[in-house]
Amino acid sequence: MRVTVPLELATSYRARTRGLLGRDRVDGAMLLSPANSVHTFGMRIPIDVAYLDRRLRVLAVRTMRPGRLGLPRLRSRHVLEAEAGAMEAWGLRAGARVEVWVDVLA
Repeated sequence: MRVTVPLELATSYRARTRGLLGRDRVDGAMLLSPANSVHTFGMRIPIDVAYLDRRLRVLAVRTMRPGRLGLPRLRSRHVLEAEAGAMEAWGLRAGARVEVWVDVLA
């Protein structure tokens, strides 16, 4: 099954630190790279978190409520964040591979 969702990339230190903080909802997902853990301090909503290895294979998926600290995951190089329940709806689970497509507008 292939699911296409809007994706924001957070590759700078500042963007990774901010993540989804301050949002009331999320359209799609945010990819934090490089990253191997997240926190939800200051978040307004629960989120789904998928820990990805260097080949974008899902190592684990967790739902985190606001005010939590996720422990670092061994072998995790990227973290995908989305609104709670989204990853289950997308069928994203451990072992799945995430594909990232970038459209370049000329």
